[in-house]
Order: sequence, then structure tokens, then C-alpha cells
Amino acid sequence: MKKLTLSDYQALAEFRYQIRRFLHFSEQVVKKSGLERGQYQLMLAIKGMPPDVRPRIRELATRMQIRHHSAVELVNRLEAAGFVHRTRAQDDRREVLLALTQQGEKVLAELALHHHDELRSSGPELVSALRRVMQEGGESSLPRSISWEKAKKEKKETSSHP
Repeated sequence: MKKLTLSDYQALAEFRYQIRRFLHFSEQVVKKSGLERGQYQLMLAIKGMPPDVRPRIRELATRMQIRHHSAVELVNRLEAAGFVHRTRAQDDRREVLLALTQQGEKVLAELALHHHDELRSSGPELVSALRRVMQEGGESSLPRSISWEKAKKEKKETSSHP
């Protein structure tokens, strides 16, 4: 196993710094809107759900990498605030689907625009930092146990089980 160089560590640190800068921006913008970070992320996950995935709590929890009960609590608070509503699926009445309300759509649109603008302005630094990590310490120099391919495979295997 190859050891990481000082340059590899610097590249990783810069990448984490750029991610953290964006997350800090996001936290501040979301906080000013009166929402919690997780609430914004859940609303974005609902709106941005792939067309072949139904917007259920299980899928949202998976996409947000949180526990099911945490997703339920976020949905409960968003529903109480009038940003999200639950409906029964037409083809299976046991299934509960989530959707944004008009108010939720409006708040999400404003917040997402701020995030989009920030990524357009600071994104090149983030992409540059990621490229440096990929060049300096790509998968071949990282221990196999933390490689992207293995992580993707493990995630796929985990998410394919009910």
C-alpha cells in the first residue's frame, strides 16, 4: 500500500476546506430563512428526486444519509410549518408520498437560487481542489478500504436490501 505524501494531505485538506466553506454559506442562508439545514436538504431532496424514485420517507432518508426516524421528524416539522404534505399513492394506498406545498416550493426556489449562485461563483475553487485530490492521491494511492469504487459498491449492496 502506497503512503500518502504531504501534497496528498494538503490536497485533501484544501478539498475539505472548500466543502466546509460552501456548507457554512449554506447554513447561514438557510438559517436566515428560518429553516433548519436538514429541512432545506429534505425539501431539495423531494424536489430533486430522480423521476424513477418515489418520494417516500425511506428514499429521502437514504438520499440524505440519515436514519428513518430522523427523516420522519423533519417531515413532521415541515408539514406543521406548511412546506410539505403527505398523500397516499393511488396504486397502493398503504404507501405515503411526500410533496412540497406552494409555500415550500417558493421557499425552496429562493434558497436553491442562492445556493446555485454561490456554487457558480465559488465552484471553480471546489472543483480545482477536487481535481488536485484526484491527481495527487487518486484511488491507486489510497487504501482499497476507502476507495470510491468500493464505497459505491457497498452503498449499492446496502440500498438494494429492503
